[in-house]
Amino acid sequence: MELKTSRLTLLIDPAKKAAFEQLCAQQDKTPSQVVRQLIREYLAAHGVRYVPSGSAAPAPRPRRRR
Repeated sequence: MELKTSRLTLLIDPAKKAAFEQLCAQQDKTPSQVVRQLIREYLAAHGVRYVPSGSAAPAPRPRRRR
């Protein structure tokens, strides 16, 4: 499970915000849920890999001996 500890602040046209919030409500989702999903999809579409906070970090690779 991801830890939600960071805030993203953005400016948006009030009419667009109202329409977005209305659509989210119709889909029984919060605006935050939708934005988080959009960010995950955007990162995946651009091949950006990350380890979600709260997840175990991948085990470090063993060092090669020279």
